[in-house]
Amino acid sequence: MIGRRDFLQVAAATATLFAGGPSLAQLAERRAIREADLLAFEATGQVTLIHVTDLHAQLVPTLYREPTLNIGVGPARGMPPHITGRDFLRHYGIDAGAPEAFAFTAEDFVALARAYGRMGGLDRIATVVKAIRAERPGRTLLLDGGDTWQGSYTALATKGEDMVRAMRALGVEAMTGHWEFTLGEARVKEIVEALGFPFLAGNVKDSEWDEDVFAHTAVFERGGLKIAVIGQAFPYTPLANPRWMIPSWVFGIREETMRERVAAARAAGADLVVVLSHNGFDVDQKMAARVDGIDVMLTGHTHDALPRVETVGRTLLLASGAYGKFVARLDLDIGGGRVAGFRHKLIPIFADAIRPDPDMARLVETIRAPHAATLARVLGRTETALWRRGNLNGTFDDLILAALAEERDAEITLSPGFRWGPTLLPGHDITVEDVYGQTAITYPNAYRTEMTGEALKALLEDVADNLFNLDPYLQQGGDMVRAGGIAYTLDVGQPIGRRVSDLRRSRDDAPIEPGRRYTVAGWGSVAETVEGPPIYELLARWLTRKKTIAVPENRSVRLIGA
Repeated sequence: MIGRRDFLQVAAATATLFAGGPSLAQLAERRAIREADLLAFEATGQVTLIHVTDLHAQLVPTLYREPTLNIGVGPARGMPPHITGRDFLRHYGIDAGAPEAFAFTAEDFVALARAYGRMGGLDRIATVVKAIRAERPGRTLLLDGGDTWQGSYTALATKGEDMVRAMRALGVEAMTGHWEFTLGEARVKEIVEALGFPFLAGNVKDSEWDEDVFAHTAVFERGGLKIAVIGQAFPYTPLANPRWMIPSWVFGIREETMRERVAAARAAGADLVVVLSHNGFDVDQKMAARVDGIDVMLTGHTHDALPRVETVGRTLLLASGAYGKFVARLDLDIGGGRVAGFRHKLIPIFADAIRPDPDMARLVETIRAPHAATLARVLGRTETALWRRGNLNGTFDDLILAALAEERDAEITLSPGFRWGPTLLPGHDITVEDVYGQTAITYPNAYRTEMTGEALKALLEDVADNLFNLDPYLQQGGDMVRAGGIAYTLDVGQPIGRRVSDLRRSRDDAPIEPGRRYTVAGWGSVAETVEGPPIYELLARWLTRKKTIAVPENRSVRLIGA
């Protein structure tokens, strides 16, 4: 962690910054935040695992705000990663206002973002990876947890090829997936065959023959150890995303299959068994408790960033964040067929403090150059901070809901509870790149339909059960669907069918009637045939007309039972 002296230097310099003083780049030059401090690590053991996950096609540095609300239910209530803000800072002993407070929480986000700047960027990540490899030759293994080929304009335009090129150049040695599958079966197969490193997804079967579609395990020799890496793709892909895009593949948690794979790896002489997972944190925590023999679980999907390793029995569980904000380093000392010791650091990628790797910087520039003019085109300007991440709502989603209501002439609007999407500060231009960073999916059409009040409540109940079911194996990920034009009470402590109550229309506080039909607009439907303009075109058109927007505070959901 950054020391007290460095923290005090940054705090003092930040006061000057708001008075028109030096930029963060200048502060970094004065060593308020130093690359050497970020990389400092006391190596141990025979092998180093390097983990990145949930990049969502972010080639360049950006802002990504952590949630203010991350609700845990049952035994997970109030436990990492289900603590946020000041509770998070107290739990991990982080000073308010410190660089780590900005990296790990939403506390004072706008002020700290202006002080500490953007995070991530593949060229900065490359610098960190190369430094670790140089320090530990022949002992490192770089693993990608998936959600890599989706989430930006260039990824959508190139069908994931931009990120494939970048991750090859980074030297990734194995990956798993989730949003990758929304490119469709044919495109995923095409990429995997030419990827150059293993795509591991042992829980994906062919629906006709019940055979593995992808490799499930890859074995590596590092530091004199035999390391088995078992891949676990997101088990609910055909439910969370369109089934028609992957009609021949069947997914699932497949706990018993995982148990067999771990045992087989041990029987084949593996000194270290690593599960590269996109299950989500709570699912991985349950799996680690029920499947013996897993040394390390590298978790993804739920975008959690935890500065310390969580332990489940003998299994080390790492949550390495999202959007390129962090690179996880785990040094392992293996002895007697088990982890005898370890050291871990979740390295924050402060873009103004870490030197860009020149090779990766050139590649990123080459990838983006054909699209540069489009990406930079300004559509409007925001007077409020725009962010997405959180269980219940996000201001960028509120903006999308407002655009849907006007452009599709709808009483009620719906926006998926996706966790990816950049954050914009007040006074920031909204560009084409920003819009696609929130909407770049392969099934983008903005529909207009009718729903009864009964169907609307059932939809809200179903999504809430995906989030708040007491059994982690029945939690399908994502956040609560964002809804415009309505307000309701959400009791997360109730079972399905009783969580949503007092459903009302926002404009006049009239109760939503079960038998009445309402005009509803939304996007991201998993249905195969959806009529309507792509959401990114609709939003761009609306922003161009509005020019300047301000998003009011959202008070539409009354939360109880959390």
